[in-house]
Amino acid sequence: MFESIRDAGPFMWLLVVLSVVSLTFILERAWALRRSRVVPPVLADALQNRSPEELRMVCHATPSPLARLTLGVIDNLGWPKVENSGALEVKARREVTVLERGLVVIEIIVGIAPLLGLVGTIWGIIPLFGDFGKAVSGDNTLLAKGIAAALNKTLAGLLVAIPSLVAWSYFNKKVEVLAVELEGLCDGLIRRCYLGDGRGGDADSGNKHRP
Repeated sequence: MFESIRDAGPFMWLLVVLSVVSLTFILERAWALRRSRVVPPVLADALQNRSPEELRMVCHATPSPLARLTLGVIDNLGWPKVENSGALEVKARREVTVLERGLVVIEIIVGIAPLLGLVGTIWGIIPLFGDFGKAVSGDNTLLAKGIAAALNKTLAGLLVAIPSLVAWSYFNKKVEVLAVELEGLCDGLIRRCYLGDGRGGDADSGNKHRP
């Protein structure tokens, strides 16, 4: 197998490199996007009934995207609800960006792997058809083997792209689900913290009835 890859030329080596890169990012994202790392169950349960100071201790004990967002809400409790919610949205977008890290690399591999395989196939077939006249008058076995070797590059490109596409689609959906869960938990925390304290309205709501 190693000899066939070695004799297949630079395009096959590029596909091997892409497969290694894709596998590396897939394994890294599979580890990083585990729900227990993004939304620790202990912290998710604590958000329902713990005080801000108790939540702060739980957040330090379970570092995670949810912990960072929770700490942001707790640190800004002195702000009006609208301003705290706005700051939370900014932090949440940053956390989602971190969760999506590496997915763009997998997406690029999905696009270029089949193209590299196709280019490698064409690159290998062109010399064969250049000597097609000699092959017709002689042994066609060499021509058939050359075409088969060239088509192997297309097959290799598809074998790299298809698993990468499956992983990319799965991780994108998982990030979306985790983002919705983070949003729901943090929204519930804000509602509970500002419930009945008179700061839940807009920042300018107190000025509407002033003369």
